[in-house]
Amino acid sequence: MVRLVQFNTPELGPRLGYVQGEKVLDLAAAEPAFTDFMALLQWAGGKAADLAGYARKAAERVPDELQHVYDWQELDRPPVGNQAYLAMPLTPPEVWGFGVTYQRSAEVRDADVASELDSSASIYDRVYHSERPECFFKATAPRCVGPHEPIGIRSDSRLTATEPELAYVLGEGREIVGYTICNDVSAWDLERANPLYLPQSKIFAGCCALGPAILLAHDGPDPYDLDISCRIVRDRETIFSDTTNSGRIGRRYEELNEYLYRDNPIPAGTVVSTGTGIMVPNEFALRDGDTVEIGIEGIGILSNPVRQL
Repeated sequence: MVRLVQFNTPELGPRLGYVQGEKVLDLAAAEPAFTDFMALLQWAGGKAADLAGYARKAAERVPDELQHVYDWQELDRPPVGNQAYLAMPLTPPEVWGFGVTYQRSAEVRDADVASELDSSASIYDRVYHSERPECFFKATAPRCVGPHEPIGIRSDSRLTATEPELAYVLGEGREIVGYTICNDVSAWDLERANPLYLPQSKIFAGCCALGPAILLAHDGPDPYDLDISCRIVRDRETIFSDTTNSGRIGRRYEELNEYLYRDNPIPAGTVVSTGTGIMVPNEFALRDGDTVEIGIEGIGILSNPVRQL
C-alpha cells in the first residue's frame, strides 16, 4: 500500500512525500523531478502500476538523513509560521462530482426538497435509480483547499453542509490511479430552492477540500470496502458524528467514468468525488469557526476549519 502527500517547506518549497509509517520521505531528495504528484504522474505515463513502482523505487533511494525525513505529526498542522506543513495532495486541473450515488442521500434530499417546495418531489430518487447518474463540475484548483485550510460558507447561504466523500484520481485512458478524501462543501439551501441553482450551490471559494494523502490504487485495499467517518466540532465539542462504508455506493466507479468521459475531454490528474453516504441533519449546518474532520480507512483524516465568506 502506497500513500503519497504533498507538503511545503520554508527552505525548499513544494515537495512530494512517501508515507512510511509515521514518517514522510522526501522523494525529491532521490529524484529532483518529483516535487509534486503531477510530475510523478507524468513520469509514469499516467499508469497506476508505473506510478506505484516509481514511487517505491524513489523512496528506496531517499538518503537516510534527517533533512529528508519528516514526522507525520509535524507536517499535519495548519500552514502558519516558518514550518513545513501538509498541502493538497495534488493540484488537480479539474474536480468533478457525482451525486445521489448512495440510497441515504436520495432519501434525505427528496424529503428536504418536498418540504421546501410543498410537493412530493422525487427527482433525487429518480436519479438514484436511473441509468444516467448526476454529474457536475465541482472546482478548479484555486477553489480547493488542503488539510487545515479553511473551507467556505457562501455569503448568501444559511444552510451550508459538509458532504464527506471518497474521491478518485484519474490518470491516462480513464484509469483510476489513486484515492483521496473530498469534502464536497455545498450550499444546500440554494439547491433546494431550485435545482437549477446547483452550480451556485457547489462552486465557490473553499468549496472543496482534498487530502491529506493519495492512496495509490495499485496493490491498494478494496475501494468498495473502506470505512468513512465524519465529525463536526463546535466550541471544542463534537456536535455531529456518523459513519458509512464505500461499499454502500449504488454505482461502480467505471460506470461513473463512462458518463464523465462521454464527449468530454478529461485531463490526467482530474479528481472525481463519488458522492456521500453521510447526510448531516439541517440543524448541524456549518458555522464560522467549526472544524470538520473526515476520515477514510487507508487515507487518513482530513481536517478543515470553517470560514464565513
